[in-house]
Amino acid sequence: MLFEVWAPGARQVEVLVDGRTQALGRDPARSGWWHAELPAEPGARYGYLLDGGPPLPDPRSRRQPDGPDGLSAVVDHDAFDWQVPWPGRALPGAILYELHVGTFTAEGTFDAAIERLPHLARLGVTHVELMPLCPFPGVNGWGYEGVSLWAVHEPYGGPEGLKRFVDAAHGHSLGVVLDVVHNHLGPSGNHLPPFGPYFTDRHHTPWGDAVNLDAPGSDEVRDFLIGSALSWLRDYRLDGLRLDAVHALVDTRAVHFLEELATAVQGLCAALGRPLFLVGESDLNDPRTTAPREAGGLGLDAQWNDDFHHAVHAAVTGEAQGYYADFAAAGPSAVAKVLTHGFFHDGSWSSFRGRHHGRPVDTSAVSGQRLLGYAQTHDQVGNRATGDRLTPAQLGAAAALVLTSPFTPMLFMGEEWGAATPWQFFTDHGDPELAAAITRGRRREFAAHGWAEEDVPDPQDPATRDRSALDWAEPDKAEHRELLEWYRALIALRRAEPALSDPRLDTLTATVGGRTLRIARGPFRVLVNFSDAPARVPLTAPCEVVLCRPECALLPGPAVQLPARGAAVLRELGDTLAE
Repeated sequence: MLFEVWAPGARQVEVLVDGRTQALGRDPARSGWWHAELPAEPGARYGYLLDGGPPLPDPRSRRQPDGPDGLSAVVDHDAFDWQVPWPGRALPGAILYELHVGTFTAEGTFDAAIERLPHLARLGVTHVELMPLCPFPGVNGWGYEGVSLWAVHEPYGGPEGLKRFVDAAHGHSLGVVLDVVHNHLGPSGNHLPPFGPYFTDRHHTPWGDAVNLDAPGSDEVRDFLIGSALSWLRDYRLDGLRLDAVHALVDTRAVHFLEELATAVQGLCAALGRPLFLVGESDLNDPRTTAPREAGGLGLDAQWNDDFHHAVHAAVTGEAQGYYADFAAAGPSAVAKVLTHGFFHDGSWSSFRGRHHGRPVDTSAVSGQRLLGYAQTHDQVGNRATGDRLTPAQLGAAAALVLTSPFTPMLFMGEEWGAATPWQFFTDHGDPELAAAITRGRRREFAAHGWAEEDVPDPQDPATRDRSALDWAEPDKAEHRELLEWYRALIALRRAEPALSDPRLDTLTATVGGRTLRIARGPFRVLVNFSDAPARVPLTAPCEVVLCRPECALLPGPAVQLPARGAAVLRELGDTLAE
């Protein structure tokens, strides 16, 4: 096996393999690289010693059996016996389902999650989006504090467990997307700095020094990150990647890192002969994120659309604090604007930010499928003080908006049955000082917003994670089963009727009347009543009811009587009346 590592500042590099130490030689063809060919079987433990120091895990480790601080282990990716031939599943037409392996089931493993894949297939989603899987300290965590960017968290099942999960998902015709974090590494278990300039103090982020994308040595750092991304797609047969907080990737070079990554993924797509895609999380509201590289864009396939979430959340909950302020002030008109313009803050004034924000979308040219629309995500649930979710009543209306929108829909695990379990912030740091600091920081953060510190769950308490695990007995209970059937019906209707998945923003119209919203999608009319009182919504043509929740009534006029917090999908039957 070839052992190789980039350590440009080292005078001597050795590798420890199964207890035996061997010196590495400099690679004459690559500056700063060291290598040696040594016998090693899959599972062999190894680490690199820099200038006589202690053994450190391989920066490109494929497996960390004992966690981020332990030795690395050899992995033979070619040895896995894939059972399902997979042609790939592209993003257009997708319905994504975001899940966290550690709380999707009580067991918190890939194998336990496999047992629940039939539920997702029956629901009708097309892709599973896994939250980050790189190793992090302890057993339980969100995954955004991961290190060892080429490896899989061992308590979930390690590399073999992930491959079993992906193969099983493909067997249910489900694509698999992985959330990857390139903008920072966790505060514990990060052993990259001794090897080279992986970080730079030229730029600073909320997590400290920035990942080095443009300072000296950044060529190798960019290759490191791109190599990791390609490995996930190639070695684990993933269909796409979600890129965390790309606005925090500070890069002043002429060719942005994201453009370089998109080019590399396009090359891998051609080599593998199957579709691959990249979805960015960005709060910039900049359509250039997904514009083609030939047109001066970064070339990502899609980006998360928090404006849609904020507009829907404010409309169904009435909340107006923080970044919901602008959306709550606009009422249902905020939802209408996002549906027809792509963003709410499309270069307009944002009172929350105190400045103009974003760039307008050319609705005649930009496909809505390049924006992901959702009512809940791990961020928007887990970053609430107690991790509380939308209620089933709120989700009924929200689901109608998400699943008939021109955007690529995404659901958050358990949403489809109105899970009563919260989803809270939890960590599992072994360093007592770091653990205490995280607990204090979390409670002080929310105390500043009016929460009593004792009401904010302790992230380090194992009970916080346990409370956040889904209760799979709930979908069989009547109060949850009815909402689940609503989600299934909406998804089936979207997949059966092209008008309800039409990604063209300039063909959709949205009309606001009081606290009601009427959306026209081809022959379909999607009606939502955000009020606590019933509402009469006039129609421009006779219609038939396709779906509604709760029960609605057609009236002369024509019109429809929507119950409080109700939603309906209608189909026009005749000629359109004059407005």
